Amino acid sequence: MPTVEVADLKDGDFLLDVREDDEWKAGHAEGALHIPISDFVARYGELTEAAPQDGRVHVICRSGGRSAQVTMYLAQQGIDAVNVDGGMQVWEAAGRAVVTDDGQPGFVL
Repeated sequence: MPTVEVADLKDGDFLLDVREDDEWKAGHAEGALHIPISDFVARYGELTEAAPQDGRVHVICRSGGRSAQVTMYLAQQGIDAVNVDGGMQVWEAAGRAVVTDDGQPGFVL
């Protein structure tokens, strides 16, 4: 399973958040693309349109389990995807910004 640490992510890295709507609304990484794992296959085209053509997709969820599933799926489709180890829990603990849709401070649900 290709994995990356939160500390190794740089500003501008493409981030795919696969948590559910209530988790996303509570707080997410600014600039992330949100496609819940429950809708992922049906909304796959949104990812292929938004992802950088020759770039890496960093997949994140709350703790790393759901994002690992999506990372494996994307790798099978030939996409350069990596799982963000520890997910949004580690993201928040590392002091990375967590925001709501209106840009206010959020939290990890």
